[in-house]
Amino acid sequence: MAAKIRSAPNPPARKRFSAEARRDQLLRTAMGLFADNGFESTTTKAIAEAAGVSEGIIFQHFATKEELYTGILDYKAEEAGIGEWEARLHRCIEREDDEGLVLALVRQILESNRRDPQFQRLMFQAALNGHTLPKIMAQRILPLRKVLCDYITRRQKKGAFRKCDPDLAVHAIVSLPSYYGLAKTLFGVDDLRIPEQEMALSFTRLILEGLRASGGSARRNGREHAKLSKKG
Repeated sequence: MAAKIRSAPNPPARKRFSAEARRDQLLRTAMGLFADNGFESTTTKAIAEAAGVSEGIIFQHFATKEELYTGILDYKAEEAGIGEWEARLHRCIEREDDEGLVLALVRQILESNRRDPQFQRLMFQAALNGHTLPKIMAQRILPLRKVLCDYITRRQKKGAFRKCDPDLAVHAIVSLPSYYGLAKTLFGVDDLRIPEQEMALSFTRLILEGLRASGGSARRNGREHAKLSKKG
């Protein structure tokens, strides 16, 4: 009796993505390679291989490698819910909630550094290689920076904040939590051993103590401590 010939199994079907899901997959894959190797050293062929697609698929979604690179900014902004976060900041500004505003800024920076160190490395790579990506990002956040400067100016006129350069004050607010993220992500330095929520509250208190006008600071600090504890 002749042996029955067994047919070869069908190869597994390639997973199909919607156009949006495929675009997101390509962005995630590219971000990892750009973060590790930089823009110039990362080819679209390498991105395609890592994503398990042909190189032509990339150009169906992105006209150039540059467009893929800058598309990461929009992808990360949407993923992080930047629109909702900015709306929360504007609500704090409208009711002159200094504590809520600074705490929201600090929390967002700390959370972003913790959640996505890969994106932070990507920005460092871009800056070191002289790519325009960090400048593009800076231009995108310029309107928010102006809003914050205007708010500080308004609070200075009301006597709530001490006299200083408002732009410098915004840099100070952003720099405190950003430096912690920089040291942790780039240099692996994380010697504070403080829970993130407690760190956010402490950074906020330090920032507000620097911004507040000197009059009545002791009473105000006590009220701030109670309010921040509730918000935490």
